[in-house]
Amino acid sequence: MTFRTKLFVVFLLALLLAVGLLAFGATALTRRTFDQLNHQHTDAAVAQYSREFERRGAEVSHQVQEIADAEGTVRMAIDLRRPQSDVSIYVNDARGVAQSHQLDFLDFVSSDGSIISSAEWSARSGYKLSWVTQPIDWAALNSFLMKIDTPSGPELGVISVSTVRVGDKNLYIVGGERLDKNFLSSVIPPPGMRGLLYLNLSPTFQVNNLVDAAGPVPQADHFERYVEKERVQPTRQRFEILWKRDAASAEEFQALPLVGRQQDLLGVILVGSSKTEGVALGRRIRLLSYGVMAVGVLLAFLLSWWGAAGVTRPALELVDAAREVSAGSLNTRVRVHGQNEIARLAQTFNRMTEQLQENRERLVQAERVTAWRDIAHWISREIKNPLLPLWTSIENLQRSKQQGSADFDRTFGESTGTMANSIDKITKTVAQLSDFADMPRPALVGANLNQIVKDVLKIFEPQFSAVGRPPISPEVHLDENLPPIHADPALLHRAIESLVLNAMAAMPTGGVLMLRTAQDDSNVRLEVSDTGAGLTLEETQHLFTPYYSANHLAAGLGLAIVQSVVSDHGGRISVESETGVGTSFHITLPTNPPKNAEPLPVRTDKSLAADKSSAN
Repeated sequence: MTFRTKLFVVFLLALLLAVGLLAFGATALTRRTFDQLNHQHTDAAVAQYSREFERRGAEVSHQVQEIADAEGTVRMAIDLRRPQSDVSIYVNDARGVAQSHQLDFLDFVSSDGSIISSAEWSARSGYKLSWVTQPIDWAALNSFLMKIDTPSGPELGVISVSTVRVGDKNLYIVGGERLDKNFLSSVIPPPGMRGLLYLNLSPTFQVNNLVDAAGPVPQADHFERYVEKERVQPTRQRFEILWKRDAASAEEFQALPLVGRQQDLLGVILVGSSKTEGVALGRRIRLLSYGVMAVGVLLAFLLSWWGAAGVTRPALELVDAAREVSAGSLNTRVRVHGQNEIARLAQTFNRMTEQLQENRERLVQAERVTAWRDIAHWISREIKNPLLPLWTSIENLQRSKQQGSADFDRTFGESTGTMANSIDKITKTVAQLSDFADMPRPALVGANLNQIVKDVLKIFEPQFSAVGRPPISPEVHLDENLPPIHADPALLHRAIESLVLNAMAAMPTGGVLMLRTAQDDSNVRLEVSDTGAGLTLEETQHLFTPYYSANHLAAGLGLAIVQSVVSDHGGRISVESETGVGTSFHITLPTNPPKNAEPLPVRTDKSLAADKSSAN
């Protein structure tokens, strides 16, 4: 990492840390403040609903007491005290009295608990309300919540009971108002808040029993677990519901349980507060923080450039010079600025390049001498071997001619045959040297490696099962999705052919020849394997050396040519071998051509065949 980069990173991290801590603190503080405000607003709304509930209870108590104090009610109590009084004349009185006092429920109940008249259910006249006759000070109780049976089903009401006593008998007036969505409409919560009411009228949770000021609440099933918790133990609780995956859809609720005379849960007021505004403000703060961070990055970049330019410019010149030296330009020199550490480093660099240039010239001269010695050694070895029988044959002919041997004709034939074989070996050696020295540069075109492999196998198919030699079984695994490569098909054909010949030579008693192609990122891979005797580690290390002879390989230039072809294509070749198991050659070729080559269309099978015939 460069000094300028380090300075940039330090400035950037410091600024990002500061802005990040500020953004985190502001977001956390904003969230905490909004949560506190939400709690305060929710508490205020709950108190508002609670006061409205108490107000309604007080209003109901007042209306029921007025009915009890009315002249008609007292006259009814006096009349009902008489023996054999006719209660049927009062059956319809409750409905009219309830309407005049704006009550939803009103029952006149005799001293024994029998209903005389009912406003909500006139057919219940004569039924008993035994709970009314219990020894309770109804006047002190004021109002309470109770489940009321009606023809349409149970309903929840705020009830009050008053007593008119005449002699030793009581007339009970039971009246109240319905607790439903109209109760919620009477309270206007703050913006962003709403009130819900659950009517606990069934033994199990019912979604239709959860209402707001408009009616049943959508997605009421989200409240089931919290209502069930209230059923188990009625108490105030706070909870949050996430309506969607977006955090802005969250809504915080506070539950206010409503219990009856016997502390049984009859309803739950749910006051909800939306978190949309708080989440939106937090997002705006984060966006502002991101903007500040972006400005900080730009500021850090400018400061790092300004602070490090004077130091890094000479260092960058050294880096560029080192890059040129690594590319082979040893005559590169760096300008020296001043007398500081960078200047001394530049002077040292210039001395180093001068020494490298001198050493390279000496090394090149030494390598030339060594190369010529190696070539002379190869040529002398390859030509000396056939020269010995050639000289021997000539001496035999001369001796036979001088002695006038009768077997001169036979000796002449044998000697000339030996001389022809020796000359043929010398000719082949010269041809191999010529081929290796005159290897053409690849003519890159679009080529299909799978097709080249198939063409090579077609040439050797007769030899795999030839009569009189152990059979060789080819196994071919070609990747059908292999992309085209830019290569010279003729040269690759020649290289693969040499590898197949090698593999066949390694299996004199038969075996399996395997060829596999595959794709590897931007490269294609070719594997040629045999099940022959294998090679030792020393043999694999010298396998691509010209004229090196392994156990089953004759000395020559075949594998050296293969390596040269692969290298000219920008590829790599490697060998894996295990004694007694076999040998595998792995070739990796890039799909893209070198920069100086222009991509051409993929060659057809006919053009590949033409290239091979011309190469042959």
